Amino acid sequence: MDPESEGPQIIKVTPLQQMLASCSGAILTSLMVTPLDVVKIRLQAQNNPFSKGKCFVYSNGLMDHLCVCEEEGNKAWYKKPGRFQGTLDAFLKIVRNEGIKSLWSGLPPTLVMAVPATVIYFTCYDQLSALLRSKLGENESRIPIIAGTIARSMYWYNYEVLKKWFCAKSGLYEPTFMINFTSGALSGSFAAVATLPFDVVKTQKQTQLWIYESNKISLPISTWTIMKNIVAKNGFAGLFTGLIPRLIKIAPACAIMISTYEFGKTFFQKQNARRQQC
Repeated sequence: MDPESEGPQIIKVTPLQQMLASCSGAILTSLMVTPLDVVKIRLQAQNNPFSKGKCFVYSNGLMDHLCVCEEEGNKAWYKKPGRFQGTLDAFLKIVRNEGIKSLWSGLPPTLVMAVPATVIYFTCYDQLSALLRSKLGENESRIPIIAGTIARSMYWYNYEVLKKWFCAKSGLYEPTFMINFTSGALSGSFAAVATLPFDVVKTQKQTQLWIYESNKISLPISTWTIMKNIVAKNGFAGLFTGLIPRLIKIAPACAIMISTYEFGKTFFQKQNARRQQC
């Protein structure tokens, strides 16, 4: 077979290089998205002060964490006093009165958990995809579904489909940074909408679990029961509570993460190609 008919040669990226690219993306995503969540929590605490034992969700753009208020005073970062008139006002006053570092309050402990998980997840997806393509063929449409299910469900399927669609519309063989960014934002938005009901249930189960444990009462409750209770109390829309804030946070987070990751892989591909030519 004529080698030219096989298309351009694909320069492979090593697992270590994939890990470095995903690590860079995870850190950058966290640094850019965390201030949004810090401001959101401070605004919530201002309107409805957190009492000891109250739970709230904190996110660094990669993972959501259910936090429990442990302190009564104003020592905790989420309880610092402030009179904010809105998001922009909160940003300006926090920076002016507390220093710019306060916008990244609570970031270090979540990075310890989020970055390794993200690195493993992205690297596993790429390694599984490469293995499946070698077994099933380069154009096998089931690859993103299978690999995505094993590494992380479905987000990847939408991303791969959108990326190919944008490349076909633009007449490009390889996706550009903007195509990766847009595909990541859209697929992240689709995934956010599809998984929100389960996220609402998860938050309720975690909150109830803490209450039960603190009162030393064991009352197991199923996901289906929680869903039925939410629909009975708030209607079907109750399963999609917080959709707009979730989209505002997840869409840019996914876009930053995936585009940075793809940019990092492209960088290492060029480096590897230069080494092969030397």
